Formats: sequence, structure tokens, C-alpha cells
Amino acid sequence: MSNSNDSFKKKAVRSLFLSFNKEEKTKDDIDDEILTSGMKYIQMRLPVEKITSEFEAEISRNIEHGVIKAKIREASSKDLEIVVILYNRSWMTSCTPYTPITLETLKKIANYQETVILIASVYGTDGGFAILDLEGPKKEYGIIAGLGVIPRFQRKGLGKILGMATWNHFKKIGVKELRCEVYHENKASYNFISSLGFEEFGVKVYRSEDFNLE
Repeated sequence: MSNSNDSFKKKAVRSLFLSFNKEEKTKDDIDDEILTSGMKYIQMRLPVEKITSEFEAEISRNIEHGVIKAKIREASSKDLEIVVILYNRSWMTSCTPYTPITLETLKKIANYQETVILIASVYGTDGGFAILDLEGPKKEYGIIAGLGVIPRFQRKGLGKILGMATWNHFKKIGVKELRCEVYHENKASYNFISSLGFEEFGVKVYRSEDFNLE
């Protein structure tokens, strides 16, 4: 994959997940922040070596019993419309503004070899998704590019089940570390990611060119 393709993919994913990472901000507020100070994201990581059986058991104990029978599958091209629906439903009840995903853009992201999309199904109902990627010179970093749960299953442990499925996927392909980023004002997402064992390791500031797909 060339650097230009890699850059487009990162911008595309970041653009999709930019808006719903802001709490109580209008589009004008977001645009103004990008143009003036930039968007500050906290970088977080979890080394695979820390994901022991004891660690997984502890996370499992924290999952509420209502969704313990959730099943995870890897999305196929036929599932992408479902992912679009899950994305939009995940944030429709939130006070946080968001930008709807288009099927065309999601198809472009899904076509990259390293990109994997997981779907969580609860008693036959698709309830959440995770978009995963690889980065690093040797593709040694597993990236959680986005994760969402529809309102019906929020605060019932499905996000943590998706988190466990994510690191199981990355362990199988031999990455050494899981990484993600969270907007610095999004306390709910920060607390959730921390509950999965992730720790801060840096901060990045994104400017307007980091979100422009032209």
C-alpha cells in the first residue's frame, strides 16, 4: 500500500468518526476549533502482553449478563449497509453531533487489505460494530479506528464484548500493541477505553488538512 493510499484511509476514517467524538458542539464550533487551535486527540495503547487470561477474566466479570451471548462476525461486502445503519443508530440518540456514513465512503475504507470490520449480534440482532486497522513499519500496531453500539444495547456490556473480540483478532495476527485515539473532551469514550486497560502515551493535534479528502 502506498503512502498516499494510507493517508487517504486515515483521513477517511478520521472524518467519519470526527463529529461524534465531540460533546455538545455545533458544526460551526468544530470547524472553528479545527481552523484555530486544531483538534486534540489523546493517544492510547494496550500492549498485547498485558492481555492475559486473568485480565480477560476480569473484563468478563464486568460485563452485564444481558449480552453475554453476543456473537461476533467479520463483516463481508454484503454487510456494509448494515454497518452504515449501525453507525447512524449508534449516535442518533446522543446529544453529540455526528456525520452520517455514506455507503460509498465505507466501501472505500473496507477495500483496504488491512481493514477489518466486526459486527456484534445479540440474540440475532446486530447491535454494534468495530472498525480495525493495522499501522507501523511492520504492521505491528492494531488500531481500533471506531467502535459503536446502538442505543438498545448501550451500557449493557456490548462495547466490552467488542473490545475483547478486537484484541482476540489482533492477537491472532501477531500485533504487539493495540492503539486508539479519543478526542480530549470526550470523557465518556475516554473512561470506556480506560476500562479496557488502555493507557495514555501521547497527544496529537489535527488540522484541517488532516480531515480533507480532496
